[in-house]
Amino acid sequence: MFNAAEAYKRQQVMTATPEALTLMLYNGCIKFMGEGIDALEKKSYEEANTLIQKAENIISEFRVTLNMDYEISHQLLPLYNYVYDRLVEGNMKSDPKKIEEAKGIITELRDAWAQAMKKARAEKGPAGEYA
Repeated sequence: MFNAAEAYKRQQVMTATPEALTLMLYNGCIKFMGEGIDALEKKSYEEANTLIQKAENIISEFRVTLNMDYEISHQLLPLYNYVYDRLVEGNMKSDPKKIEEAKGIITELRDAWAQAMKKARAEKGPAGEYA
């Protein structure tokens, strides 16, 4: 069944800028890691596995979509690789500390991304042009 909340979420994604989509992915990844940690602590291993794999998939998407023409991409790739490795290891060993470490890194990246978006918006003039 397709309800109003799902329709709203779908519309948000379909109309979002690439920058906003990236922010949504960061937020989703953080959410899945947090829920995965909770599931591990409750010993709900199957649920934890599903949630952590969702976070892994987002990190994989970040890795494959990096534009290596930019220096920042060369800095992000090792971070994404490290986060992915922590997620896999934490999932395999049912170790919430490894997932928490990955979550902390992605939270910092998300916060930096949100600040960069805010700065870019502030630099645009009223007509959407850069000042």
